[in-house]
Amino acid sequence: MLTTLLGSKEESMASVVYNYKHGFSGFAAMLTPEQAERLAEFPEVISVEPSRRHKASTTRSWDFLGLNYQMSGSAVPHGTNYGEDVIIGVIDSGIWPESRSFSDQGYPPIPSRWKGMCQLGPDWDKNNCSRKIIGARFYSAGLPDEVLKTDSLSPRDYGGHGTHCASTAAGSAVQAASFNGLAKGVARGGAPHARIAVYKTLWGAQGIGYTSDFLAAIDDAIHDGVDVLSLSVGFPDENSFGALHAVQKGITVVYAAGNDGPRPQTLENTSPWVITVAASKVDRSFPTAITLGNNQHILGQSLNYHVVNSSAGSSRFTGLVSDECTIASLNATAKDVKGKILLCSPLPDDPLAIAPGITFNNALQYVRNGGGSGLIFAQYTTDLLGACQGIACVIVDLDTGKKIKKYILGTSSPMAKIELARTVIGKEISAPKVASFSSRGPSPDYPEIIKPDIAAPGANILAAVGNSYVFMSGTSMATPHVAGIVALLKAQHPDWSPAAIKSAIITSAHVTDERGMPILAEGLPRKIADPFDYGGGNINPGGAADPGLVYDIDPRDYNKFFGCTIIRRANVSCDATTLPAYHLNLPSIAIPELRHPITVWRTVTNVGEVNSVYHAEVQNPAGVKMEIEPPVLVFNAMNKVHTFKVKLSPMWKLQGDYTFGSITWHKEQKAVRIPVAARITIQDFYADVA
Repeated sequence: MLTTLLGSKEESMASVVYNYKHGFSGFAAMLTPEQAERLAEFPEVISVEPSRRHKASTTRSWDFLGLNYQMSGSAVPHGTNYGEDVIIGVIDSGIWPESRSFSDQGYPPIPSRWKGMCQLGPDWDKNNCSRKIIGARFYSAGLPDEVLKTDSLSPRDYGGHGTHCASTAAGSAVQAASFNGLAKGVARGGAPHARIAVYKTLWGAQGIGYTSDFLAAIDDAIHDGVDVLSLSVGFPDENSFGALHAVQKGITVVYAAGNDGPRPQTLENTSPWVITVAASKVDRSFPTAITLGNNQHILGQSLNYHVVNSSAGSSRFTGLVSDECTIASLNATAKDVKGKILLCSPLPDDPLAIAPGITFNNALQYVRNGGGSGLIFAQYTTDLLGACQGIACVIVDLDTGKKIKKYILGTSSPMAKIELARTVIGKEISAPKVASFSSRGPSPDYPEIIKPDIAAPGANILAAVGNSYVFMSGTSMATPHVAGIVALLKAQHPDWSPAAIKSAIITSAHVTDERGMPILAEGLPRKIADPFDYGGGNINPGGAADPGLVYDIDPRDYNKFFGCTIIRRANVSCDATTLPAYHLNLPSIAIPELRHPITVWRTVTNVGEVNSVYHAEVQNPAGVKMEIEPPVLVFNAMNKVHTFKVKLSPMWKLQGDYTFGSITWHKEQKAVRIPVAARITIQDFYADVA
C-alpha cells in the first residue's frame, strides 16, 4: 500500500516507524496529511489516525504529585537539579543493577564525600556498582540455610521489593515503561539524579531480616555518608533507636507505617524522630469490562492484561458459575470450573471478608488448579488489584456482585466474558484517597504523638523489578516516594535538619483534592480521612520546598522525652518521669487524656521571606477549646524564631473519643498547618483505649 502511495519501495520502507503484528494488524508511518487521506481510501484500510502526543503517566504518582520533570509548570523545587549528588540509602532486599532505571549515563563522578563500598558476591562484581549505584552491601548474619537457598549472598535482589523501592525513590527516567501495556509512560524516581546506596537486609521470597542486620546497615550508612535512609519495613516492637543515631547525625530516616489497616492502632515505626508514611491512591484506574450473556455490561477493576486459556478474556463467552469462596466451600465444593468463570461472593459473616486478599488468592488458585478461565471477585471497595496469574480476573463491588449472582440464578446457562483492562488517568478519578490496607493510628507506643506523619502514593505503583516493570502496593511503596522528595529538599536546603524537613512535609500537605473535596480513607466503612489515617495529609512536594515556617527540633531534645540509658550493655532503662511527648516541638499536637486544661508550647522558625507576618487560624477539635497566644507572629531579620502557646480545654466532663482539629499560620497565600488530636476523658475505661 505504501509503495503504491509513495511511488517506490525505498520510500515506503523509509516512512515506516512500526509494524504492529502481535496484537493486531497495522503500521505507523510518517506521512503528510494529504497522503494519510489518500491512504484511508484504500479498501483494505479500516482507519487512519494521527499519532497524538500523550502526557506521561508512569508511575503516574510523580505526575499526580506535580513532579512532572518534562513540563514547565512542574512543582520540581528550584535548585535541586533533580536531587543530584544526594545519596539515598535503601535498606531492603537489594537491587537489580541491570535495570534501565539505574542507568548512570551522563552522571558526574561519585561525590568525594562518599565512604562506602561495593561488596562483591557470586553474582555481583565491581562493575555492578556505578555512578548511580555507588555502594552496595549485604547483611546475612543468623539467616536460616533454607532462606539462603532461595537467595544469593550478594547485594543482588531476587525478590524485587528493594529494586521497586529504589527505582521509585531515585530511578533514572525510562521511556515507554509499562506492565504489559498497562500504565504506559515514563518510569522515574522522585529524585532521578540522586545516587543510590544499597543495604541488603531482607532475604528470600518472604523478605526475612533481623534487627541485628538492620542496625548494622544503619550503622554502615551513617559511616558511608548517606543523606536519606529509606526503610520499607516494619518494626512493630522496635523503638528505632538505631534510626535516632542516624537522625542525630543529620540523616533523615523514612519508614513505612505498615499494611494492617484499616484497623486502628496498627501502626509500626512510631518513633517521633522518623517520618512514618501511610499509603494513598493516585488518579489512575484500570477499568475492565464484563459482558453477561444477557448483554448486560458491567465495569470492574483489574490488572488483566493476558489470558492463557483461549476461552477466557475478550475472545468469546464462556460459562459462569458462583460460589461463596470461603475456605471451606472451596475445599469441599465439587463445582466444575474447567473452562468457566467463577464468581466469588463472600458471605458478610465470613471473618475473612474483612481481609479479602486472602480469599482472593485462595479463589485464584482454585480456579487455576481447576482449569478455569476467569475469576470475578466481589468485595467491599479496597485497593486489591492483584496479578491474574494467567487467567482473566476482575474485582467488582458487592452490589455489582449481587447483580451478577442474580443473573446466574435466573439463567439456565449463564455466560460471561471478561475484557482486557485499560488505563484511565486524570481529573475524573477521585484522588487522593488513603488506601484501605494502610495502617492507622493512634500510635500504640506513643499516643502523645500523631502517627502516621504523612501519606504518599502506595497503591498500584509501577516500578522496576528485575529487567521489567510491575505493580506493587503497600506502605513499602509510599516510603520511597517520601524518600525521593526528602532528597529534593536536601538538595535545595542542605542546612535543614531532619526535623525541619519533616515539618516542611507535614505542614504543607494537602487535606483536600484540587476541587476542595476532603480526602477520603478507604476501609470499613469509607470515611473522611483524619490525622490517624494520613498525619498531616497527602504529600505536596512543591509546598514542602517553600513551607514558610518550620517546627525544628534539636536532635538532642529527643533524649529529654525518651531518656533511656544503657546499663551493663544488656539492659535498657527508660526514665519513667520523662516529660509527656506532646511537649516535644513536633508539627502536630496529640492529647490522649484531656481531663483539665493543658498548655503546650511550640516554636516556629521562619525559612521564607525575611519580613513576614503570620496570623493564626484555629479549627477546634469537637468538644475542645483551643486558645493561641500570641495570635500574630511578626518575623524580621532580628526575629526569625517565635514561640507560641496553645491552651487546650475540655468543654465537657465526658469519657469521649478522639476528635480532630488544626492550627494554621497564614500569610497571604501561604498556609502552615499542623494537625491536632484530642480525647476528653474522666477516668481510664479498660475497653476504651483507642
